[in-house]
Amino acid sequence: MVLREYMARMDGQDPDKALELLESAFRFHIALPGGQRSGRSREDFAAYIAGRNAVERTHEIVRYAVDGDVETAYGFVIEGGVPTGAFLSAAQVSSAGLMARYQSYFTTDFDLVDRT
Repeated sequence: MVLREYMARMDGQDPDKALELLESAFRFHIALPGGQRSGRSREDFAAYIAGRNAVERTHEIVRYAVDGDVETAYGFVIEGGVPTGAFLSAAQVSSAGLMARYQSYFTTDFDLVDRT
């Protein structure tokens, strides 16, 4: 379950370790309240990681599913112990078990599922 491991690494002390879980031709699209980021390579994603604000951030997954080569996760982003919004993310997993594509939406305006 590469998506869970990816989020754990993004939340860790060295988010660059998440790059080890991506195919070289990784494609991604991330929609945030302030704008969207897309890329077509592991290097593009490395640039995205480098540009993120350094904060104490974790992804609290409350729903997770796998269907064939697609994994999905729904949960809450917690910064400094405070929930800041909800995310819905999906990844297509390659035959090598790496993320080939990733799509994520984050909102501060709506929770699909209550945080328990």
